[in-house]
Amino acid sequence: MEKLSLKEGFWSDTEKATEVLREKNSLLNGINNWKKQKKEFDDLVMLFEMATAENDYQTLESLQADLARLQTSLKEMEFLRMLGSEQDPLNVIMSIHAGAGGTEAQDWAEMLLRMYLRWAERKGFKATIIDYQPGDEAGVKSVSLTLEGPYAYGYAKAEIGIHRLVRISPFDAGARRHTSFASVFAYPEVSDKIVVEIDEKDLRIDTFRSSGAGGQHVNKTDSAIRITHFPTGIVVQCQNERSQHKNKSMAMKYLKARIYELKLQEQNEKLQEINKTKKDIAWGSQIRSYVLHPYKLIKDHRTNLEVGNVTRVLDGDIDDFIESYLLQCSRSG
Repeated sequence: MEKLSLKEGFWSDTEKATEVLREKNSLLNGINNWKKQKKEFDDLVMLFEMATAENDYQTLESLQADLARLQTSLKEMEFLRMLGSEQDPLNVIMSIHAGAGGTEAQDWAEMLLRMYLRWAERKGFKATIIDYQPGDEAGVKSVSLTLEGPYAYGYAKAEIGIHRLVRISPFDAGARRHTSFASVFAYPEVSDKIVVEIDEKDLRIDTFRSSGAGGQHVNKTDSAIRITHFPTGIVVQCQNERSQHKNKSMAMKYLKARIYELKLQEQNEKLQEINKTKKDIAWGSQIRSYVLHPYKLIKDHRTNLEVGNVTRVLDGDIDDFIESYLLQCSRSG
């Protein structure tokens, strides 16, 4: 690639040249990171041998902390190797929909929203709610949000599917156990480099008054936008901004992401996995169960990973589930 970039006429096709340099830089980053880790490891080995020979227990103790940091860094590098598709580095648009269970399910959907917002904060992602449909009595019927950050889609795609909650209902005067369901979908946000052709004649654009929870989530103005794409039947909406222009721009970005995902499914059979998860939001189709009663346990049914600290998970500590699933996909792939 270095030789290619030095050829005469390389910049005659700016788009292609930019893509070549992007890929070259990505490969160089991988190589340089490996060299850095290798040097740190070699230094630790040398220091270990010297400290052992001199019975320097203080240095040996400090080396344990250095080794732990190196192991964490290596784990992160290894994990990023699993996120190798073209879409993985992109930002993501996530949507959560309450399923079977009425108010219970709507409350569960809002609990999931809180979990993902906490997770995004842990990852350093910028989260923006673009559409919020409140529940009839509590919770949320559906919500869409964007997450901006490195490999946001690569991580979030592991959450696609049905999430099941079992608990004593706070809305049941008889304190009975209830089972609720909510679905989670993730779409790669289309970057400026990816062209998605949309004919204006195929669109219907409606405006309406925002229906969210005021300043907490969206602004109650008449500037909310709903866009219907006739060829695919996809409907998207955005009501986060006060400006109708900004809401339309975000809704179009959401629509492009949805259409782009459909194109990916047509071109790549591996992405049919996304469709397989779009089952009825009800019993028997869940990817993960969150049991709060009669015992506390969260289990991912795809990897069989179980975590007993449900509070930690619901507070956004879900990386173990994500990494376990992506590692399984990497091995099976």
